[in-house]
Parts: sequence; C-alpha cells; structure tokens
Amino acid sequence: MKTQGMFIHTTNFTNMKFRNFLTENSDLKISMVIDDDGDFPTPASSDSANSRPSSDGSPPIFSPWNQTYPLTKSPCFTESKNGDVYWNSSSNKSSSLIGSLVREEGHVYSLATAGELLYTGSDSKNIRVWKNLKEFTGFKSSSGLVKAIIISGEKIFTGHQDGKIRVWKETPKNPSGGYRRAGTLPALRDVLKSSINPQNYVVVGRNRSRLWFKHADAVSCLCLSDDKTILYSSSWDKTMKVWRISDSKCLESLTVHDDAVNVIVAASDGLVITGSADGTAKVWRRQHEEENDATKHTLEQTLVKQNSAVTAVGVNAAGTVVYCGSSDGLVNFWEREKRLTYGGALKGHNLAVLCLATAGNCMVLSGAADNTICVWRRDGLFHTCVSVLTGHTGPVKCLAVKEDPCRRCKDGGRRWIVYSGSLDRSVKVWGVSDSLGG
Repeated sequence: MKTQGMFIHTTNFTNMKFRNFLTENSDLKISMVIDDDGDFPTPASSDSANSRPSSDGSPPIFSPWNQTYPLTKSPCFTESKNGDVYWNSSSNKSSSLIGSLVREEGHVYSLATAGELLYTGSDSKNIRVWKNLKEFTGFKSSSGLVKAIIISGEKIFTGHQDGKIRVWKETPKNPSGGYRRAGTLPALRDVLKSSINPQNYVVVGRNRSRLWFKHADAVSCLCLSDDKTILYSSSWDKTMKVWRISDSKCLESLTVHDDAVNVIVAASDGLVITGSADGTAKVWRRQHEEENDATKHTLEQTLVKQNSAVTAVGVNAAGTVVYCGSSDGLVNFWEREKRLTYGGALKGHNLAVLCLATAGNCMVLSGAADNTICVWRRDGLFHTCVSVLTGHTGPVKCLAVKEDPCRRCKDGGRRWIVYSGSLDRSVKVWGVSDSLGG
C-alpha cells in the first residue's frame, strides 16, 4: 500500500487478528516456558486507498452497513489534482511534539500512565518505566510479548502473548524504583485447587482442554471496571474473563465472540464493550448479586456487524459516546441516552485503525497503520479533525492520554499529554489542546 509517498508493509503492523486481513506471523508465536520472571536492573543512563478522508461531518446517514463516504472538506487534508490526499500541516496549531522515547529493543505494543510515570510494553518481554522523558527503571517477564498494561493502585497487571496475566508490585526498599512479580492470574492456589476436578476443564482445541478460568491464547487487552474493583481481560481465545482484584479470583468466563477478541473497554453504569475480528462490537451489562457477591454479565446490544475487524474501542469520560475503530480505517461512533444510537463515522485514515484514546468528553484520538494520529474534536453531533500528528515511521499501535496540570489553554480549555507507541520502536510525547485556539 502506498501513502504519503512511501510504501507501508502491513504484514507485521499489528498483534490483533484480522479476519480476511492478516495472517498470523510466525514471529508472534511464542512457546510456553516455565516462569522465571525477575527484576530488571535500573539503567545507569537512558538510550537516548481509494476512499478519501472525511472528518468535519458525521451525520447518521453514514452507516457501517453502507460504507460509502463522499469527500468532505476538512482542515486536516488537501486534495491534489491527481486525487492523492496529503496532510495539511498548517492545521496542527493546537498540537505539538514534546519529545521521543527510543530504546532499540522491540516494537511498542502497550502503554499505561500513573502520575509522573509512563509504562511501556514491547515484544522484548520488558516493561520499561519512564519519568520526565527519561528511562527510570523496568522489569521483565520470562516469556510473552507485552500486549497490555493496566495499573490498579499498587498493582500493575500485564497481559501477554503467551496467554498469561502477570501481577507486579513496586519494591518499597528499592529507592530507584524496582519492581517484583507478585503473582499471576489465575492465582496458583486456584489452579491447584481446581485442577483435580474434571468439571473445571473446558475443551479449547482438538485433543486439548484447559481450566475454564485460564486463557487459551494471547491476552489482547486489559481494563478496569468503573469502580476499580474488577479487572477484565480479553483474548484471542474468543473469551472475556472477569477477575476480582481484591483476591485475584476469576468470577466469570464468557465466550463473547465468534473470533478473536481484540479489545475490551469498561464504561460507566456497569457497561463493558468488546470488539472482535469477527466484525462485531458488543455491549455487555454487569449485574452484581450482593447476597453471594457474584457477578454476571449479559449481552445488552450489538453495535455493529461488518466484514472489517473491530480493532479498537474508546469511551469518553462521561460514558455518553462510544467509538469503534476498524481494520478498514474507519472510526464509527454511537451516542448514548437510554440506548446507544449510531451517530456516524470518522474517516481520517487510509489504513487500519489500531488504537483509540479519549481525552475528557470532547476529544478522541485515533492511531493507525498509516503511521499517523488523528485528533478529533466533538461539537454536538459533529466531529472535526483539528490536527494530524505525524512523525512515526511505523504503525501507531497504542495511545495513552493524561491531563497536563501545568498548562492551560488561552481560552480556558484543557491541555493533554498524549503518548503514542509505535512499531518503529519508539514512543512519542505530544501536547494536545481540546480547544481550537490552542
């Protein structure tokens, strides 16, 4: 595929499963080995398409079942005489590049922020910790590309290609910020207790069985419930698993899709959205039974059924807008009152959308295999692409956003710090404004 004067090789840009889009790469098949995870020493120093983009209008006539998108003029794009589309760099007034974090050890697949710290996961099996744009410390696992990172209080959960969820804690006695592995999900005690009962096993393949609470394939995504008491994990094994953080117990395991689950996001009011390579995005509702402290999830709504894989999901801070990115380069969105209603589609990429992140209630960012990040601003029923962040030389695989407490916009709006991880082995740090005035 050709974009912006350069060829993009798509066979290695993602760790998601796309039906009729990608085949699994042999370099992603990691064999299971015995855990010998350990601390990582503190470093002495840091290594330093044919469809046209359309963004400023998104009326409901743009349906995911009728994907025809006329060219709408946008401040982000200019059209040349031969029909090619180029980025309009003059539109980037509200965004700026702050710095880059580079460590030549592997493609960056996951990001998470906590206070002044940034955590990055890659296919090197290492989790790096950064502070003030410099490498602070890190820790490593014995196997499994780090596909997801989520932070809950003093615990850090990492999801891996080998199907395991590892739990880490900071080492208080280490002044330089060391970490130790505190366990795995499921907990070893639950594995030993359940393994003797044949009824606890489920068939996961030909002549293969596994305990119902263990993932049988790569852990693709992790997220926390709105009340921070539940950890959700999604996997290429088509399941969603529900974990109680307080005791690491698996409360529920559901087969939620017909193909690999690429993403899971928890919203307010007990809603959970899953997106899959089967082309669907589904909304699940959590029901809590106080008498026996049990949790049950039921299907409430199927948002979309399409040929393209659902590769990313984002929800705004108020839980009123849900965004779904797809392997066809589109970001469809739904607005919520009593029920989620289709609102339109954002067309800013000509290759697969690989990640989404929201900032407050009116901003959403989409990262894609075309090496760019589109910054969208929502005003009522419409979205405008206010800037396009360029600089990565590989597909943008993950995004993390936090508010910048040190800077305010001239018109009183908020400034956000955006971290973007790429398969070019770097993380870039951006300053983004949620106002048009910058």
